Amino acid sequence: MDDWAFWGVPDVRALSRIIALSLAVSVSATALATLFGAPLGAVLAVYRFPGRHILVVMFNALLGLPPVVVGLALYLLLSRSGPLGSLSLLFSPGAMVLVQTVLALPIVTALMHNASVDLWAEFGGALQVDGATRPVAIMHLLAIARRRLLTAVLAGFGRTISEVGAILIVGGNIAGYTRTMTTTIVLETSKGNLSMALGLGFVLIGISIAVSATIFALGSAEEQ
Repeated sequence: MDDWAFWGVPDVRALSRIIALSLAVSVSATALATLFGAPLGAVLAVYRFPGRHILVVMFNALLGLPPVVVGLALYLLLSRSGPLGSLSLLFSPGAMVLVQTVLALPIVTALMHNASVDLWAEFGGALQVDGATRPVAIMHLLAIARRRLLTAVLAGFGRTISEVGAILIVGGNIAGYTRTMTTTIVLETSKGNLSMALGLGFVLIGISIAVSATIFALGSAEEQ
């Protein structure tokens, strides 16, 4: 009976696996996006080099990157005939983490770049007078911008937890393996099981509201 018990009552263990996988994939992708995106955003604010402006424009432009296009691109790369086919990541949680990382990376990078530009203008001169090299100054900027960094992290998480198109393409929505909350909602809606779809929808909305409320609270704290 697939993942659900008789009379349409959800299998609690199956439901727990779906929610846990959704959170695990999204948290992992957000962590990777932060690991690379936060320092990159600060580097783009501190250093001056040819092509820097193009990179800044690109990361800001990619904020609206269509998820299904990213999913298709990753599918072609990870398929057996693709250049990364030997990794055997297609239709696995690893592929889902990878595609969500690609989607969250521009968000974290762009937000941290904007924050670092302001902080570098304010504190850059003092840091250099104190003898800090640019790499050391970047670490200080990230520490000073920790509230804005958390905001960028939460924004990236909000993008990943609500994603459906890209992970459906590279994950395959395999029961008990790559099925997440968003893909389950799509599946159960297509089957006419609206109560299950709505139930998971409320869980997803709860998570999204919590993330948005946290971002708002951090923004308010910055203004005080």
